[in-house]
Amino acid sequence: MDTATTTTMTEGAATQALLRLVTWLSPAFPVGAFSYSGGLEQAVHDGLVANADDLRLWLETLVNHGPGWNDALLLAESYRGHDDPARLQAVAELAEALAGSRERHMETMLLGEAFLAAAGHWPHPVLETFGSTAAYPVAVGAVAGAHRTGLEPTIAAFLNATMSSAVSVAIRCGVIGQRDGVGVVAGLEAGIAAVASRAARGSLDELGSAAIVADIASLKHETLHSRLFRS
Repeated sequence: MDTATTTTMTEGAATQALLRLVTWLSPAFPVGAFSYSGGLEQAVHDGLVANADDLRLWLETLVNHGPGWNDALLLAESYRGHDDPARLQAVAELAEALAGSRERHMETMLLGEAFLAAAGHWPHPVLETFGSTAAYPVAVGAVAGAHRTGLEPTIAAFLNATMSSAVSVAIRCGVIGQRDGVGVVAGLEAGIAAVASRAARGSLDELGSAAIVADIASLKHETLHSRLFRS
């Protein structure tokens, strides 16, 4: 086989991996992410996030020092262990235990369940490992690993989708408009890339969160009287 043919096949595989990531982490993929805010709705209600700068700082904290960072590491472990049922089961149990509130548990588990169901359109034995559900980052990591989409690109795409969803929440809560929302997403780009690179080289030993205010907001949201989102 000549070099040109090998290069073409490699580029074709990379393009297919990119298309799958775009599809799996698109807002149109039927996981219901639009229903959840991860406690951001409570933060808006409490006046902690009132403009684009507040939102950017909130999201940067989550992705660097909070559940975003932990999710990146859990995804990476699931990606690496996609062909080891015992390893996958262990990280799935850990991810579920790390959910810091009832609503965060509901969010990650229901998103994961919906993702696994929809991912059935790309059949692979890994889908039989969990049964019907697993925490969202674990489900994404395992399926992406099975389909060889690339670890660092998968983490980056996952975090970008999560942050973009949060920006959509802020827009629907009336904190910012669409133009400012796009600006926030653009401003997060370099940070997401850096976290994806760190997480791809990291391990579960680096799990940890210091986003205490966000954790409290998630807990308080359970009793918020009037709300748009399930978390």
